[in-house]
Amino acid sequence: MGNSIKSAQFLIDSRLADAARGNADAAYELGMVYSSGAAGVDVDLIEAHKWFNIAALKGSAHAPYMRAEIAEDMTAREIIEAQKQARSWLQLTTLRAA
Repeated sequence: MGNSIKSAQFLIDSRLADAARGNADAAYELGMVYSSGAAGVDVDLIEAHKWFNIAALKGSAHAPYMRAEIAEDMTAREIIEAQKQARSWLQLTTLRAA
């Protein structure tokens, strides 16, 4: 069990690093992980919406559809929080890159 947790954490860490470099596919994959509970993480629709939003902004064609699909199961406040987190993450990674 310890190895699967390490593998899951490695997957998330590598996808986070790629997403920080602007990789839309990595952001989309993070959205999928958090929307489905894959890789041993808990389902977190706010986190999933955030990543689908980032992926959409970075050019993913599928992300807007997934974002809309999970938004149907979210409250307006949850969506606002996800959007706020996406903006913060984008600002933070933009500052690091500068």
